[in-house]
Amino acid sequence: EVWGGGGGGGVVWAKIKSPARASEKVVRCYSYDVSRLLDICRQTIAFDTVDDLVQCLRAIVDDGDVRVVRIKNRLDMGYDSGESAGYRDVAINLWVCNSTTGRFGLDTHVCEVQLMLTQFASVKAEDGHKR
Repeated sequence: EVWGGGGGGGVVWAKIKSPARASEKVVRCYSYDVSRLLDICRQTIAFDTVDDLVQCLRAIVDDGDVRVVRIKNRLDMGYDSGESAGYRDVAINLWVCNSTTGRFGLDTHVCEVQLMLTQFASVKAEDGHKR
C-alpha cells in the first residue's frame, strides 16, 4: 500500500522480514554470517522522479540523528541489474541515534530504507521482488 506523496509516490508500508526469509537470506547470501543481515526492519519510499529520490537521499544523509551504515545504489548506471532480476532501488542501511532511540536501546538497531521509483514500487507490490 502506498501512502502520501502527491502523484503516486509515498511510503510503501512493509512488514518485518519473516524468520523463514531471514534464515534463507543468511544461508543463501551471507554464508551463515547473521551479522550481515541488515534489512529485517525496512520501509520503502517511492518517488515519481529521480530528482525527488535524490532530494530524499540527501535529507537522510544530512540528518544529524541518522548514522548511515551502507548505501547500495542499484540505480547506478554501472550496476548490473542482472544480479537482481532487473530490480532497482537505493537501499540505505542506517540507525537513528537520538535520546529517544537511546532510551529504548535502539540507537544501534540497523534498519533499511529503500528509495525507489514508483514504477518499480508497483512491480514490487505485485510480488516481483520476492524470492
